[in-house]
Amino acid sequence: MVDGILSKSHSGIGSIIGVMDTGIWPESESFKDEGMDEVPSHWNGICQEGEMFNQSNCNRKLIGARWYIKGYEAEYGKLNTSDEVEFLSPRDAVGHGTHTSSTAAGALVKNANSIGLAQGLARGGAPLARIAMYKVCWATGGCSSADLLAAFDDAISDGVDVISVSLGSPPPLPSYVDDALAIGSFHAIARGISVVCSGGNAGPYPQTVINTAPWILDVAASTIDRAFPTVITLGNNQTLVGQAFYTRKKASEFQPIVPGDEIAAADADEDSARSCDLGTLNPTLARGKVVLCFQSRSQRSATIAGISVRNALGSGVIFAQSPTKDVTYPRGIPSVFVDLTVGTSILNYIESSRAPMVKFNHTKTTIGQQIAPEVAYFSSRGPSSLSPSVLKPDIAAPGVNILASWSPASSLESPGNNQNKLPPLNFKLESGTSMACPHISGVVALLRAVHPTWSPAAIKSALVTTASVTDEYGQSIIAEGAPHKKADPFDYGAGHVNPNKAMDPGLVYDANVADYIRFLCSLGYNNTAISLMTKIRTSCHASTKFLMNLNLPSITIPELKHKVTVSRTVTNVGPVNSVYRSLIEAPAGSFVTIEPSILSFNSTTKKQKFKVTFISQLRVQGRYSFGYLIWEDGVHVVRIPLIVRTVIHYSYSDT
Repeated sequence: MVDGILSKSHSGIGSIIGVMDTGIWPESESFKDEGMDEVPSHWNGICQEGEMFNQSNCNRKLIGARWYIKGYEAEYGKLNTSDEVEFLSPRDAVGHGTHTSSTAAGALVKNANSIGLAQGLARGGAPLARIAMYKVCWATGGCSSADLLAAFDDAISDGVDVISVSLGSPPPLPSYVDDALAIGSFHAIARGISVVCSGGNAGPYPQTVINTAPWILDVAASTIDRAFPTVITLGNNQTLVGQAFYTRKKASEFQPIVPGDEIAAADADEDSARSCDLGTLNPTLARGKVVLCFQSRSQRSATIAGISVRNALGSGVIFAQSPTKDVTYPRGIPSVFVDLTVGTSILNYIESSRAPMVKFNHTKTTIGQQIAPEVAYFSSRGPSSLSPSVLKPDIAAPGVNILASWSPASSLESPGNNQNKLPPLNFKLESGTSMACPHISGVVALLRAVHPTWSPAAIKSALVTTASVTDEYGQSIIAEGAPHKKADPFDYGAGHVNPNKAMDPGLVYDANVADYIRFLCSLGYNNTAISLMTKIRTSCHASTKFLMNLNLPSITIPELKHKVTVSRTVTNVGPVNSVYRSLIEAPAGSFVTIEPSILSFNSTTKKQKFKVTFISQLRVQGRYSFGYLIWEDGVHVVRIPLIVRTVIHYSYSDT
């Protein structure tokens, strides 16, 4: 697309993305520097050496790398590399950091594939942007807050333009003044560096979203239109379709199939065995059989089911679960994933057959045969459990079955343990908000290249106000869940990212450090705590009213008792002489007005303030409802979500 963001930004050339993760595999084709110019002059970082990593591993694509171990060892003790494959260097033994880095800014790689699947041209979101790796997490799964803060300090000094952090801890969320990621990102934002974070993988349950500070760009995961259908053939020649990564050289032969609860270990209950929980299957009865496992409330993991069946000497797994498009790699055992309807059909066949049999056919790669995007089942949902007046997540991006570079060192789970060995993978399909986050990081790098003077808040606003709430067929985006439903802002924030539209948003909702400090004050943190966090001497005067008046590209009223008025300010970044008219879709149960309803901009009027009044029309305790406020000038459509929950004010008295 000649006038698209890739062309206008020259693929992000000149932008530097700092990635905080498990390290990087520098030999990956995604990090080759062919055709790249000299390193940007504002880069001040280093290529820190270590185990199997030296200066030659950096180049004009991977321009810097650091690793952090002091905080980890102070918190967890000395790193034990006898139990895990790991490198005391920026080198990635896990694969996660290599995947996120190449997703954000990987170079073009032809014929990329994972075990023969998803073959095609791979590239990062900003393929000419530079990468700096800050290894803060280790193969043990540990990440130290002290190391994370040190990495933020270094990244800021090194001169990165964007920081991508696919990390976070599940609720309960620490206060912003105690959260290393919130603190580090605040300092980055104060220096004009955008910080993009993953929203968490604890969905579809509400209030599970993480990394909820208002200055962070928080990302939900969505599906894409690529699928991996795998035909299951039953002994009666009935065929059913699931999804898998099954690419053995020849299709499997017919094998006996049995439900998990029929081969329960003596000390296991049938419900646990039905879901193939660890240690619940009898190896004598499971040996050489494909086991049908059903997801349960207590055992929802296909990975655990696969390990359980493998440990019980089974020959394969069919895992029946709530509908989702997420597929995981088998660990040493063929695995096919089906929905509960297909799983029940297989169970009915087993129960009606004297000698039930099954075989798996090769997985195919299909594109364009499933509707996309949808919000991923696992993607954590809002509202924020720490600051409900701040909408999180902010936006959605692809995060399901994403192909990107991988660390071949991850093929062994631990030294000397060949049981779980996979072929060394140079590319891998992975799912998670960790994969969605670097998509947005890449887009932010492109926007920085097009609009180098925009603040992080302006860039975030441009992404949010231009996001799409419809799928590729013009239908409302659906959120995977139990059951699937029409997606709302707690699922995807403002919607699904639209990079080309974000380049020309028309209006932006800007904010600065002073605004964020007032926000912290309004949360009730004391002056000392805020001053220590921000490194700015603070004397709080803000009231709790500022919580809803922070100039975000969304308005959330978590407790509407009768009437509330909030204000926002927009800055014109489009044509100098512009007139915008408002359009409101009020959240159910509320009446919404806006003043003024028309905004005019010219050479002297570049900013305009407006007020939005919400009036409850309910006299009962309400649930969250959703609407939109749109500003239109005939070319631009500037949309922000409106989220309202009506509450009853209870008064308690002793009786």
